[in-house]
Amino acid sequence: MTDQAVDTSGPASVAGTAGAKEPPGAAPAQFFGRERELKALQEDVEGAGLDTLAGRKAARARVLLIAGRPGSGRSALAAELARRLAEPGDYPDGVFRATLTEPGGERVPLERTARGLLDLLSVTAPPGTDEDELAEMVREAFAARRALIVLDDAVDAGQVDPLLPDNPDCLVVATATGPLTGIPGVRPCTIGGLDAGSAVQLLARTIGQVRITVDPRTAETLTEECGGQPAALTLVAGWLAARPGASVADVAKQLREQQDDSEQPSATRPLPRAFQLVHDSLPSAAARILRLLALAPAGLADAHTASALAGCSVSAAQDTLDDFVRSGLLRTNGAELPQYEVPGCLAPLVRAALEERERPAEIQLARARMLERTVRRLQACRAVTEPEDSPARRRLAGLPRSLRFPHPEAAAEWLRIREPALLASARAAVGEGDLDTLARRLVAALVRALAAHRGTEDAAPVLYGLHGLVLDVAVRRDLPRERAAALLNLADLDARTGRTREALARYRAALDAGRAANDLYATGRAMESAGGAYAELGDYNRASDWYGRALAQRLGQGERADAARLYGRLGAVHTYAGRYGEALRDWRAAAAGHRRLGDPAAQARALSEAARVQEYAGRPQESLHTCREAVDLARRAGDVRLQAALELRLADTLDRLGDPAAARLHRAAADRLLGEEGSAYEIRSASVET
Repeated sequence: MTDQAVDTSGPASVAGTAGAKEPPGAAPAQFFGRERELKALQEDVEGAGLDTLAGRKAARARVLLIAGRPGSGRSALAAELARRLAEPGDYPDGVFRATLTEPGGERVPLERTARGLLDLLSVTAPPGTDEDELAEMVREAFAARRALIVLDDAVDAGQVDPLLPDNPDCLVVATATGPLTGIPGVRPCTIGGLDAGSAVQLLARTIGQVRITVDPRTAETLTEECGGQPAALTLVAGWLAARPGASVADVAKQLREQQDDSEQPSATRPLPRAFQLVHDSLPSAAARILRLLALAPAGLADAHTASALAGCSVSAAQDTLDDFVRSGLLRTNGAELPQYEVPGCLAPLVRAALEERERPAEIQLARARMLERTVRRLQACRAVTEPEDSPARRRLAGLPRSLRFPHPEAAAEWLRIREPALLASARAAVGEGDLDTLARRLVAALVRALAAHRGTEDAAPVLYGLHGLVLDVAVRRDLPRERAAALLNLADLDARTGRTREALARYRAALDAGRAANDLYATGRAMESAGGAYAELGDYNRASDWYGRALAQRLGQGERADAARLYGRLGAVHTYAGRYGEALRDWRAAAAGHRRLGDPAAQARALSEAARVQEYAGRPQESLHTCREAVDLARRAGDVRLQAALELRLADTLDRLGDPAAARLHRAAADRLLGEEGSAYEIRSASVET
């Protein structure tokens, strides 16, 4: 998942890290060196671009590029630049950040990056929107803002260019390993190692100035061994901080003794050497937890993730993760519910150590434990929203205390914080394909938890992607019942967002899958929904055909409530098509069905629609009689609002029959039913639904 954050609170922070509580023993965040680079970048912002020099007004946001190898501090430099640029208030709409590369080195899809930025902008993107439309929405959203956008760890220009706002008041700061060829006017600021003074400062921040002062020459030698790379220096400083008796010379000697990969360029070797030194000096249990964190989804872990991966207690995992933060191996948000992240420059090294030291069977077992733990946490997250005496709450009480949530608010906050990791976990589990049973359980639990805490409407864009994952597994495993369910869910979301033809194609595919599974519910739902899609498209002949097929199945199965509803659907499409005789027959059948079910309110609604059809057919007296019958049924049902709506319909019919005095009486009756505040407009807005 993209690592995204926004700060609009002022100059105190960048990229959402403001005010984050430091983990136990963590050093305060500071920035060292790079003053020359910062000055050049700030001058580049203020200088004239190519368009301005050519006499044209800039059409798009300016792009500043910071190029450097992983571990060079390019992300920290971008964050510091953003902080300094935002400090005077030049970008009042905030600083936005997105990471464009996964911990495993894969590029983050444009669709996911765009959705993340839109979420930060509080812009809702409909589920199923393709990446080109999403990118356009991002550009439009920034077109009216003065914002600073940090796009970290770009693979190439193709990830950056679609997101550039058509607004010269915005500024984009991108980081990458090399140039972004294809974006005009970008002059990269290429960085290498820190200068000696800044590198020594970075060491002193963690290990104290005294240990530097007693041997300043060796300290400079150590920074040279680290190539001036901030990531390598941070690891070495953490190693020294954990060993107060060790000297700077000791660690410099051990670094030189580390074996190098001779095939790698010399400039890339310091960071692997530093990582190997730190990893090999860890206790075996801690080193194993570190290696297994390569399996953490999106590189994001919490204590439960580490506990499940390593098979240790949650408290032991928590202590180990905090130790890793102090050692520079992890970053943390420092929140009340802490989340830990493997830095992008270390992720390949952690994964390489995992593959070298752990057997494939152990890796798969660790993944299975992590997925199982995640499923149980999600089940607890949803169950806490259920009533106290519900079966779900009773099952929740049987879970270990560490898996439970004290109240729904705590569960909702956990779900919000962990959502990027949970989604990444679902994608990875489905993509790898060797734990499909757990993957299906994980996706199902995540869907239920999101629906319980956010509601299906609010969570629809996320649910759309999850239903797509279910479909992937169902197709791969040839599970027609699950394929039908996934297709129906996707089609419903398509239909809700106006992509009716796409929905129709999926409903028909769901029908085929339901037939293959002999799933009568799925086939009935698919036929009925296909009828609704055709009705939405104005093809009433096909709509009535599909509704008729669904009705025949419901009648054959003795499903009387569904049959009554389908008679009403048929009556509606026949009405739209002007086939009043057939429409009246179907509405009468719907009313009879509801009467047999003992539902007078539904019977009244069906009769009111029959009255409407009679009026359309030029039979006003019959319409009046039928509408009065519906009013009596609504009165017996005790449905005051429905009765009032029917009284108004009676009044309209009497007006058309030339009896305004009687019409006024029925309007007065409607007003009495709902009180003086129940205006005719309000009553009409609660129209009689079929």
